[in-house]
Amino acid sequence: MKQKFLRNPFAWVPSLYFAEGLPYVAVMTISLILYKQMGLSNSEITFYTSWLYLPWLIKPLWSPFIDVVRTKRWWIVAMQLLIGAAFAGVAFTIPTKLWLQGTLCFFWLMAFSSATHDIAADGFYMLGLNQHDQAVFVGIRSTFYRIATIFGQGVLVMIAGNLQLLFRNSANGISYSWSLTFYGVAGLFIALWLWHSYVLPRPSSDKGMVKIDRKEIWQRLAMSVKTFFCKMPADKVLIAFLFMLLYRMPEGLLAKVSSLFLIDSVSNGGLGLSPQEIGLVQGTVGALALTLGGILGGLAVGRDGMKKWLWPMVCSITLPDLVYVYLSYIMPDSLLIINVCVFIEQFGYGFGFTAYMLYLIYYSQGENKTSHYALCTALMALSMMLPGLIAGYLQELVGYFYFFIIVVALCFVTFLVTAFIDIDPNFGKKEAAEQVEEEQ
Repeated sequence: MKQKFLRNPFAWVPSLYFAEGLPYVAVMTISLILYKQMGLSNSEITFYTSWLYLPWLIKPLWSPFIDVVRTKRWWIVAMQLLIGAAFAGVAFTIPTKLWLQGTLCFFWLMAFSSATHDIAADGFYMLGLNQHDQAVFVGIRSTFYRIATIFGQGVLVMIAGNLQLLFRNSANGISYSWSLTFYGVAGLFIALWLWHSYVLPRPSSDKGMVKIDRKEIWQRLAMSVKTFFCKMPADKVLIAFLFMLLYRMPEGLLAKVSSLFLIDSVSNGGLGLSPQEIGLVQGTVGALALTLGGILGGLAVGRDGMKKWLWPMVCSITLPDLVYVYLSYIMPDSLLIINVCVFIEQFGYGFGFTAYMLYLIYYSQGENKTSHYALCTALMALSMMLPGLIAGYLQELVGYFYFFIIVVALCFVTFLVTAFIDIDPNFGKKEAAEQVEEEQ
């Protein structure tokens, strides 16, 4: 009975992908709200937090070593312990005088540990399950990753907000509330570490310490980079590169500033939402809209192919950005209006992002598919990192209203790079169907 339980994928797949999603949300989303409430300017927040994309940008450089140094199971368990320590480190340093340096240091540790955990977990998934179970559980793993997103952006932010009400008469109420919240997440991750140390299977194919020349690994990496840029004629490679880098430029500017706009005070041009309201608007309504948009996007392409839905998806990922122009102009008090606007924007982004992800798959086809897709996802991280570095500075320069107008104007770049790409009209039917399974 015990052995049967330990081999049951329901015992470890959901919790593994919950553990994969939570630190990413903490680094990319919760950190924004934390730093805003701690008094940092928008330019400082977006600059510091955009650099935290770097581990996901450069993870193809060390992913080959995870295959040969130790087992993937060892990497998963070790990284979960490190992530738990990083959460505790953030919690410990928030109430101190060196809160900025300390939290950034531990967020960096969390980011690198999370990126490494992603590599090991995805590889272990294929080793720990047979092909039938891989297909069955692909939707479950994605669902629990989404649950981690909602838990992080929604529940944890609401908890921090409610704790602030308890400490409202304290001069350090904000820092104490966030510190306690992060201590709670640290405890949760220690529990996940203990659970997975016990329950993760030990597949015979998960072998570490393979004797292989490290020089050979670097040579393979260099070859994959070379073939990545030589798999098509130079002009098509350039177009593909620009598409991967610029398709999400408006979203790269909007992603971080939109959260800051919602929580910033009315006197600064923001909507002045409380952490509890932010948790509802972005962490719950927005996350659900994003998931729904991704599912419907996959269904549409799976039925008709990517070529037919390409331009509707381009419009979907760009035009809903207008809702932030509307919000920053009328400054509504109604939480219903704000929720509807965020739902529209996030649903559009989820629907339009399908085209981007499928193009990465399309470009990665052929020999070295896995390594080429890893390079594509690195460019995807870079496409969000570069605009994010200057987003806060630009917003402070022109204000929220004109910043959102600039974002909408730059949607022209998305239309421009899309106009030049060439893709098989029928591509996407099989691939989109697989994506829908993951989204569900």
